[in-house]
Amino acid sequence: MPHESISVFDMLKIGVGPSSSHTLGPWRAAMRFISTLSSKYGLPHVKQVTVLLYGSLAKTGKGHGTDIAVILGLCGDDPVTVDVNSIGKKIQEINEDKVMKLNNEVAIVFDPLKNVQFLFDETLPFHPNGLSFLADIDNGENISETYFSIGGGFVVKEGEKNNKNNSVDLPFPINTADDLLHWCMKTGLSISEVVMENESAWRNESETKKGITKIWETMRDCMYRGCHSKGELPGGLQVRRRAFDLNKKLICNRPYHDYNSWVKAIQQGGNNFQYILDWVSCFALAVNEENASFGRVVTAPTNGAAGVIPAVLQYFIVFCNGNEEDKIIRFLLTASEIGSIFKKQATISAAMGGCQAEIGVSSAMAAAALTENMGGTQRQALMAAEIAMEHHLGLTCDPIGGLVQIPCIERNTMGAIKAITASQLALQSAPDYAKVSLDKVIKTMWETAVDMNSKYKETAEAGLAVHVPLGLKEC
Repeated sequence: MPHESISVFDMLKIGVGPSSSHTLGPWRAAMRFISTLSSKYGLPHVKQVTVLLYGSLAKTGKGHGTDIAVILGLCGDDPVTVDVNSIGKKIQEINEDKVMKLNNEVAIVFDPLKNVQFLFDETLPFHPNGLSFLADIDNGENISETYFSIGGGFVVKEGEKNNKNNSVDLPFPINTADDLLHWCMKTGLSISEVVMENESAWRNESETKKGITKIWETMRDCMYRGCHSKGELPGGLQVRRRAFDLNKKLICNRPYHDYNSWVKAIQQGGNNFQYILDWVSCFALAVNEENASFGRVVTAPTNGAAGVIPAVLQYFIVFCNGNEEDKIIRFLLTASEIGSIFKKQATISAAMGGCQAEIGVSSAMAAAALTENMGGTQRQALMAAEIAMEHHLGLTCDPIGGLVQIPCIERNTMGAIKAITASQLALQSAPDYAKVSLDKVIKTMWETAVDMNSKYKETAEAGLAVHVPLGLKEC
């Protein structure tokens, strides 16, 4: 049976908030279009570029910064390395001067209000997150390419048959949870060990470990930064950051000066249930407040759900003696594999499946990873993922004002807590007696996604998005 080869670095990507589908994906699509123009025609021959945003990208594009993302992509800025503090100034200059440099090299006339068009009433059939790029060449040719941002920063070009990873021959091909369990039982390897063996098809183990460590460092720095940044989030809702005040309250004046001393200061506060619960919420809030502020985050598996895995991993590090590089690497390897199975069998796009496809999937990923690292068996890890998703089924995506703020930020705290609870339940259970398998819950999630009314799929046309007035002072 054909299988889709997905690497840990496909599931966990370094990028810029606030949305993997609406920011990172369109950004990557714009970079691909610029690459096409450069290689086929030469950028000096490009006279004009226009971007058309369809469906969900149009309806919540302003709140998610889709227009900003495509402009930065056309400018050739890389979301992995761009100075996030320079974004605001650059966009302001383009708006004022009506000039943009393609790939930061060739200046063309570009008015964002005219050259980025939001087509609210048009949706392309393949996926709700569609966008087209049009270019006029000085020889009279008109070029057009259409892309779809299918969730988690993944982008496919219209007409593409396969992505480059599908040709990779993995030692342990996996499409389903049953496939994963089969290889674990046959080899005696843990989930993370199976994943590491598969990663060897792309690179050697030391490179994989180095890359995963970079992923964790980005998560860690984002969380630490979010806990030490105060003020209001951008976008007009006047939502106050809460991680700063919560961190300050919980730390109780214990001194620290960097991440490592911060961890020790947190540990000095004890380990009672309420204290731990507050910290897990604080960790998740911090990441998603950074995400909502165009900060650097890790798509895990999406930006809107970026706080769940870091929060649960930080819980493991601080309160479960998990502050070891190998344990952190195992955690992220396991999490990525669970996410890839959801992507293959269902979706990780809220525009396709509602928030169950984002917070639900991230919670399942974190639950499985925590369970393995806490000494659970492979079956218990998969059981934990199933429990976490089972109790996110049907979760809609209804962002107020099209912003990844309300209810998205708090939902990350809920997803993190559910992941920990699911892990604890699985660790105290016998999977052989479980009535629901992970594959069955994934199938159920996809059927629920198909049946869900489109207005509950990241359109800001229903739910809280229509019942809570804009201009709210506090969330």
